[in-house]
Amino acid sequence: MITVSTSKSYHHGDLRAALVEAGLKALEVQDIGEMSLRQLARDVGVSPTAVYRHFPDKDALMSALAEAGIAQMAEWQKQAAQNTEGSDAFAATGRAYVRWALANPSLFRLVFGKSNEVGRTVFGENDAARMLRSYAENFTGNEMGAQRFMLQAWAVVHGLAMLMLDGQLPRDEALIDQVIDAKTLFRA
Repeated sequence: MITVSTSKSYHHGDLRAALVEAGLKALEVQDIGEMSLRQLARDVGVSPTAVYRHFPDKDALMSALAEAGIAQMAEWQKQAAQNTEGSDAFAATGRAYVRWALANPSLFRLVFGKSNEVGRTVFGENDAARMLRSYAENFTGNEMGAQRFMLQAWAVVHGLAMLMLDGQLPRDEALIDQVIDAKTLFRA
């Protein structure tokens, strides 16, 4: 007797990356709490037990998704600052932060709301953190002032993003530009 399998077979070669990609796609349309490892396994065509070879539990997958999210946000910030310099570039990265949050609400909430370690966010060793640190040091001229400035800058852009995500302020492009303006924000 000949049997033919009709199940979707996984042959990508990098299951971990495929699961992270599937998780990022899932967060585009659902909240963090709705995500299931079983569904991600189905999405990439593997058994649920295969997921556990790369992620011992859902928290491990969430950490990987948060790491991918912070890298994605840093890319948005780099692109926003690409054709500017100085305080204008710094403000552009802040506006990109808010716009990325609005475009990726579930991923944003995962990165900044569910992460167990602040070091995985804008104070860690990732591109977004290095960018923030560099701008803060250039703006203040010293490490002590840079730390304070980093907190102030993050509080402003994060607060604006949260107010918009929670419906306390309208999702308004002009408002983002008005609030995160290099000429009026953080005058020395």
